[in-house]
Amino acid sequence: MERKQFLRALKRYCRKNGLRYDWNSDEGKGSHGTVYVGNRKSTVPDADLPRYYINDILSQLGVGPDAL
Repeated sequence: MERKQFLRALKRYCRKNGLRYDWNSDEGKGSHGTVYVGNRKSTVPDADLPRYYINDILSQLGVGPDAL
């Protein structure tokens, strides 16, 4: 899954569940950015994201792996 698709799905999930969502591409080294969900955050690279990496990010954000 591409980063853009992942962030779009995560934003939809947050809207549906009443959680705060924010994306900041200025935070992070190189092409990485930071996504905020509720009071948690995670770094997301600008690359194709394998499923195991998506699961790690979702875990850091407190979102279940089947939520997206």
